[in-house]
Amino acid sequence: MARSKRDIPHYYLSTVIDVSRATRWLAAENAGREMPDRLLMAVLLLKGVALALREVPELNGFWQDGAFVPGSGIHVGTAISLRGGGLVAPALHDTDRKTPDALMRDLRDLVQRARSGTLRSSELTDATITVSNLGEQGVDEAFGIIYPPQVALVGFGRVSDRPWAVDGRVEVRPMLTASLSGDHRATDGHRGGLFLTALDRLLQEPEAL
Repeated sequence: MARSKRDIPHYYLSTVIDVSRATRWLAAENAGREMPDRLLMAVLLLKGVALALREVPELNGFWQDGAFVPGSGIHVGTAISLRGGGLVAPALHDTDRKTPDALMRDLRDLVQRARSGTLRSSELTDATITVSNLGEQGVDEAFGIIYPPQVALVGFGRVSDRPWAVDGRVEVRPMLTASLSGDHRATDGHRGGLFLTALDRLLQEPEAL
């Protein structure tokens, strides 16, 4: 992390996303499911990130030998805290091509194996971008440090009720702050902004994820 902050010219962007549609869709989907089969908001966020990367592929890959190298696929690394302390960010392979149900199964399996020390080497090396979700810790905003040689990291805070202007009136809605830490050698704020805009748009149609 010290090398990352020293060598990578970070830029930071954030946006606040109305997730009322996503929370309603999740509630409806989970209503008839047993507890082990229920979906978490984290899965929608991971899928949203993966699909947004299709639109802004410059954020999905690595900075190597002075140039950007695109990832061979969209393999989203997800930050997982370990019971004994420390953090790993193993990859969910082909995140953009999996259904929310498949991602939920893979995420549960990945967390269990990360905490039992049975991750595969490819899961530790293949991530093309990392997502850090600190919402469960009560954090409102998360601005992370990029994992070299990746060129971007996406952070999510908690979903919380906030006042929001809707059609000229103020309503209380579930809101979420999404942030992007980008490597200015590979992208700029314009492209980063397009990514966050795409992520917001995708989360407004959770049934299509």
